Amino acid sequence: MTAITDAIASSPAAGVIRARPGGFARDLAAIAGRALRAVPRDPTAVLPPVFIALFFFVVNIATLKKLTGSHPGFSYAAFEVATAILLGVTGVSRAPALVLDVQTGYLDRLLLTPVRRTAILLGHMAADVAVAALLTVPILVLGIILGVRFPGGPLGAVVFVLLASLWSLAFAGFGYAVALKTGNPAAVNSMFLLFFPFLFLTSSYVPRSQLSGWLSTVAGFNPVTYLLGGLRSLVLGSGWQWGQLGQAVAAIAAVGLVSMTLCFAALRGRVKASSAV
Repeated sequence: MTAITDAIASSPAAGVIRARPGGFARDLAAIAGRALRAVPRDPTAVLPPVFIALFFFVVNIATLKKLTGSHPGFSYAAFEVATAILLGVTGVSRAPALVLDVQTGYLDRLLLTPVRRTAILLGHMAADVAVAALLTVPILVLGIILGVRFPGGPLGAVVFVLLASLWSLAFAGFGYAVALKTGNPAAVNSMFLLFFPFLFLTSSYVPRSQLSGWLSTVAGFNPVTYLLGGLRSLVLGSGWQWGQLGQAVAAIAAVGLVSMTLCFAALRGRVKASSAV
């Protein structure tokens, strides 16, 4: 036994344990899986947005439906479901959990491993898309109960959920940027407040044609206006309205370009700071 031990100890690789990269897909799956497993343990991160969305959906319909009753064929429930969906999915992300990883030092330990740096963010974002898609379900179920229909059939419903999920991801980039830059949970939680002006300075409650003055001008520059238009085209139109859908995708892409640039720049700064320690 002693001879074997001495032989192992004298070898160049004796006692050296090296971590090997597992591949980008594996890293991504591991990070996303961890983020998804944490969701049931933190229901306060997902239940309040859904409750708020359902509450305003019902209240707004009860308050404003009579004003649209003189327009035959117009469904205010279908018009308003897009606003409810955006209230439900915007700002829902694992950015607060990432702040906790920063504060506890878990992120710094993770950066010592061979895990791909981009997989850390993309894994959380993949989980965010899955959660956002799931959160649309109760809102859409209530909408269908209230008479909302998809002229495009099941595919139209899928595109509706996909647009909402991609918007959630685009907006979540701002939260991740703040999380990585500041490590401050209060700053991350306040990011949703940025969305409120964008939601109300647009056609959230009445068609854009009914807006006037400065509000109409501001709505024209607001990307949420075009996102709402694309979502509503899937429940109010008689078929696929590619122009409005294209504008919705462009609005998501524009916001996503800004937010992703900021959050990946913050990730590089966090990696550099961790390496310097």
